[in-house]
Amino acid sequence: MFSHKLISSVLYGVLTIFILVIGASLISSLILRFSNVSESSFFWILVGFSFVAMFIGGFISGGRSGERGWFAGTLTALIYSVIVLFTQFLSFDQWFDTQQMGMHAGYMVAAIFGGMIGVNTRGSSYREY
Repeated sequence: MFSHKLISSVLYGVLTIFILVIGASLISSLILRFSNVSESSFFWILVGFSFVAMFIGGFISGGRSGERGWFAGTLTALIYSVIVLFTQFLSFDQWFDTQQMGMHAGYMVAAIFGGMIGVNTRGSSYREY
């Protein structure tokens, strides 16, 4: 059920998501620090970018897996959400609230769509390992 190819593809997707999210966090913190932009007006931009990052992560995991893109996208979103949940729980002693559960469900949908599209756009020149 879980092949080496699927696991490595999912891990590449999760790594991509974290790189994109950390980069966006750095850029947004610099913008908030050195401009007059308020944090409340920046919220929806960051939420939108989070959905795009999840889509890209699912796209990469689905494209690398080569089959069952929806499954690769689901695993990518689940691993990302579990890591975020553990980080939040260990840092702040809080579980997900209702809003966060809804956001992570939306993240899963974005990653699933990314995985399905990633499988279908995989080129024929992609080398198998």
